[in-house]
Amino acid sequence: MSDAPTFKPSIKLLDATMIVAGSMIGSGIFIVSADITRHTGSAGWLLLVWLITGFMTLTAALSYGELSGMFPRAGGQYIYLKEAYNPMTAFLYGWSFFTVIQTATIAAVGVAFAKFTAYLLPVFSEENVLLSVGTLHITAAQLLSIGVIVLLTYMNTRGIEGGKMIQTTFTMTKLVSLAALIICGLVAVKPEIWQANWQDAWKLHPLTTDGSIGSYSTIAAFGAIASAMVGSVFSSDSWHNVAFVGGEIKNPRRNIGLSLFLGTAIVTVIYLLTNITYLAVLPLSEIAHAPKDRVAVSVSQAVLGNIGTVIIAVMIMISTFGCNNGLILAGARVYHTMAKDGLFFKKAGSLNRSAVPSFALWIQCLVACLWCLSGRYGDLLDMISFVVVAFYMLTIAGIFILRKKRPDADRPYKAFGYPVLPVLYILMGLAFCGLLFVYKPRFTWPGLFITLSGIPVYYFANRNKRNGDSPISRKENITTAESSY
Repeated sequence: MSDAPTFKPSIKLLDATMIVAGSMIGSGIFIVSADITRHTGSAGWLLLVWLITGFMTLTAALSYGELSGMFPRAGGQYIYLKEAYNPMTAFLYGWSFFTVIQTATIAAVGVAFAKFTAYLLPVFSEENVLLSVGTLHITAAQLLSIGVIVLLTYMNTRGIEGGKMIQTTFTMTKLVSLAALIICGLVAVKPEIWQANWQDAWKLHPLTTDGSIGSYSTIAAFGAIASAMVGSVFSSDSWHNVAFVGGEIKNPRRNIGLSLFLGTAIVTVIYLLTNITYLAVLPLSEIAHAPKDRVAVSVSQAVLGNIGTVIIAVMIMISTFGCNNGLILAGARVYHTMAKDGLFFKKAGSLNRSAVPSFALWIQCLVACLWCLSGRYGDLLDMISFVVVAFYMLTIAGIFILRKKRPDADRPYKAFGYPVLPVLYILMGLAFCGLLFVYKPRFTWPGLFITLSGIPVYYFANRNKRNGDSPISRKENITTAESSY
């Protein structure tokens, strides 16, 4: 009788770094600078928003390095929260992660892939409605996004080697492509546009659609900065996905923390240089009001002509395909760990013959595909930004808790800049969340509701655990019994 499959440590430092960078870079960097510019109205503040976000991301990554060294196994942030606080806090994170954070992100990235595929193959346009049932409209773009998600899920069920190869190949390709875009843009810099963009570079004001320049009160300006950061935070998120596959990384105590630093540092620099390229080629008004917010398309057209549209479309297709592979690969490991704790579908806690959690991959695929059909993933991602940052703050605060609870625990890597940088991140996160709570409540309440809705689910799950069943295994047992008749 053979032993049950276990995770195989086969992910090297380069592969882990590519999971970090590849999961971060999707379609956001090509789009969200338009919204940031509309909120801030100046070149200095556009770059500063990206710089603040990059600093927060790097600080968080350096802090997570300590936790990943202490708990180098599958589950990442879920494990850290459970060890620092309690199982319910960890479950609420896992619940939010499964219901919206990861699955809606996979859907949004999948639809972004389809949107830019439509540049080359118009048949996949969002305007091509294939089926209408009441208020539900199914488009060719949605079906393509579902097809990509299903394909990547299937490929990842075949083993970690295939998923790792896709991730490393596509991430290296998009990093090279972004570097080429930056170089082309800086070579084609238009001095008069660059100089004009840097006049009143630090004046914070909105740019309205009619071209007029508005103004903020002092207090409203802080709200505008927080609103502008929603896009940059989304574009810089998912950097911690590599910790979810801790059980499959070689020398995890060293390589998880190092890959977190290298991946986030690379992406932060790339994002800043990309926005400098935008400012070197396009006037602020054109950045703010690029058609459908596709700033990178406008830049590429300005530098390369009509062929630029095709080049950017291919770049974004590569970027989103690789991004979704990283999200799909990593997310399933969280559900696997939750299932081991009796807090998720029992089957998600087992590995297939290829030593990957195939059931967890497919259940994630199902929810992501439903979000694709709903068309509401974009709104939900805006609304969940508050919760994402809140859980980051809780996790980083966990470093202080664990140093007190377990002072003698093995820490092969200690958080850089402790305690100053972790405290600074928490203060910046509190400011971000607080400003959103006051000035953009629609970005806070839905996310809070989704998270808190997990409390009764948690107690229901624990009640079933005490009765000897995992929360959903009882249903599976009934189904199995029925199918045997």
